[in-house]
Amino acid sequence: MNKKKLIRLTALVGVATATGVVAEANQAHAATTTTTETTNQTTNASVESTQAAVDAAQSTFDTAQTSVDSAQANVTSASNNVTSASAALSSAIANKEAATSENIASATSAVSSQAVVVASASQAVSEQAGVVSAAASVQASAQVEATSASASLSSSSANVASATSALSAAEAALTSDQSTAANNLSAAESAASSASAAVSSDQAAVDNAQAAVASTQAIVDAVAEVQSNDVINMSVAYITALKNYLANPSSANAAALQEVAKGADYVKELQQKFKSDASLDVVVDPSDPTVQEALSVYAVNLINHLRNQYGLTTAFGASANANVAAIDFVKKYYDDEDWNIFGTTGSDGKGHNKNGLDAYADQLNTSIAEDAGSGLTTWVNGKATMATTTLHNLLYAVYSDIATMLFDDGGTNNWSHAQSIFEDGTILGTDGFNNVYLGVAFDKYGYAHYELYNATEGNHLGNNAYSLDVQTAAQALLTNAQASLASAKASLQRMTTNLMVAKAAVIAAQNQLAALENSSANDLVAVTKARTQLASAETSYQTALATYKQKEEALKKAGDNLAAAQASLEAAQATLATAKAKLAELEETVANLTNADQLLAAAQAAYEQAVANLTTATGNLGAAQVDLAKAESQLALAEDTAEQAKVRAAIAAQVDQQLNGSTANDRQSAGQDATSLKTNGRALTATVATASAAKQKQGANQGRLPQTGNDDQEASTMALVGLGMLGMATGLYGYKKKKLTK
Repeated sequence: MNKKKLIRLTALVGVATATGVVAEANQAHAATTTTTETTNQTTNASVESTQAAVDAAQSTFDTAQTSVDSAQANVTSASNNVTSASAALSSAIANKEAATSENIASATSAVSSQAVVVASASQAVSEQAGVVSAAASVQASAQVEATSASASLSSSSANVASATSALSAAEAALTSDQSTAANNLSAAESAASSASAAVSSDQAAVDNAQAAVASTQAIVDAVAEVQSNDVINMSVAYITALKNYLANPSSANAAALQEVAKGADYVKELQQKFKSDASLDVVVDPSDPTVQEALSVYAVNLINHLRNQYGLTTAFGASANANVAAIDFVKKYYDDEDWNIFGTTGSDGKGHNKNGLDAYADQLNTSIAEDAGSGLTTWVNGKATMATTTLHNLLYAVYSDIATMLFDDGGTNNWSHAQSIFEDGTILGTDGFNNVYLGVAFDKYGYAHYELYNATEGNHLGNNAYSLDVQTAAQALLTNAQASLASAKASLQRMTTNLMVAKAAVIAAQNQLAALENSSANDLVAVTKARTQLASAETSYQTALATYKQKEEALKKAGDNLAAAQASLEAAQATLATAKAKLAELEETVANLTNADQLLAAAQAAYEQAVANLTTATGNLGAAQVDLAKAESQLALAEDTAEQAKVRAAIAAQVDQQLNGSTANDRQSAGQDATSLKTNGRALTATVATASAAKQKQGANQGRLPQTGNDDQEASTMALVGLGMLGMATGLYGYKKKKLTK
């Protein structure tokens, strides 16, 4: 706890002390046998002595504080005891008031009734304990039987495993050699079958290649002859009328062109000039690359011949890439979308798929124009189906379509097909057709589509270009077909050799298997015996398994019964414990009522003793607090004395230092100043102030200073004494007693 802070008259005590110190210093300097060192030793010894007194006082204070704390704890404990004793006394008084003969008789009767309940509960616990014991005995017996059944099951399982292992070993011995031989035979037969299939496949490839060579030869010969004969020649009048119309599509020029073209009759005349040949009546696939090349070269040559007549020097081209693009476009935007361009009558169709053209042009990043013709569904020579399409049908369709585009394209089309053929660098007013490549494709309805692409390095549509020289193109097709035939024949020869080797391996494997059939009789007997043993072991295992399951079920049931009996026993024990607790409570009530006088007397005595103990503890606390106050006062006094001793020592050292360098007059003046301090403590401040002012006004007030010596020396001496007094005063007034805490 915090100790009281002592308040002292610091200024007065300090002044008196300072005066004594100065006097002692003067005396020390006056005496020739006493030195400054002796004075300092004396003051230092005083400091040490007073500090020892402080330490002793601090120890006494700590001991007193401990005594107060202990006494306070005793008071608290005694107070708690009084409270407890008071409550016990109140309870004893209430018990005494309730201790009537009627209440005692009633409580005694309740004890007797509860004793009967306890006896009954105890009997129930004993009986249930017997039930638990019996259930435990049954469970233990079931556990023994289950353990035995488990061991039997494990043994049977081991026998099955052993018999299985023996059978596996016997079967392995029986089938090892035979299996190897059988596997070899199977592999050989499989290889022979594969080789035979390869031979058959290669033979078919050779046959197909030979047929392709023959077909290609026929196509080459037929197309070459047709290309040289089937040309469309335009009259000078037609060319002139067409040029006039394309330059100025007026109604007059349109009528003049129509007059020269002679309408459908002249188209029929041109169509009838198509040279038919028996070699063209061969069924072909319109999407076959060979047929595609022949059709596109045929169509481009017809168009370029017309452009030459018209006076144009730029020719259209044909390429495999342009044909592939045409087939892809027609499938995607006509076949897949069920887009019938002409319909069933030629006038109920959907027309060009313009959205498809725009989308495909964006996909290829180029310009596309499309011409379409009746193709295989021509209304001139009747309708041909895709399944029975011949080379004659396809070539005639191309020839007829191009002729129709030239001479029978009036009405709403306004000769747009002819315009697409004879324009240069533009088609139907659209620029960007500076390098035109033609692709030909037939849709699923039999109509022909002629796709005009502007080929660039970026879209590669001009790559894999066809030679427009019919003989050169035909020879290239024939050479490719012959190379395919030679390759197919070489592959057939290799497969035939492989088949002969495979058949020899089959014969060797069959001989090996036959040689091993007579050496496996003993192994077969061992296998039969092992199988019999395995069957017996499995039967025993099934029997042991059934027994194990039965015993496990019995064990589970016995465990459940035991658990139920134990639960009932625990419930009976809980009931007994409750009954006993209530009986003890009733018995305590009877005892309290019967002994009410004795209990009250004991409670009264305990209460009085607790009060007496509290009184004693309170007195002890007061005495300890008195001792603590004395110790605190003594500690404060010792600390003051020690602080003054330190101040005296400091002043003595400072004064000695000053006086050692001054004159006797200076020391006398210092003594007089000290005397003034002794007379009135407040004079210290005035002296220091005067000394300071004198020092500051030394030049101006020279005549006012004492003239008993050198002016400078006297002023200096007085200043030193003043500084010493100022330091002493500052030390005293600045000192504050530290706060004692614990």
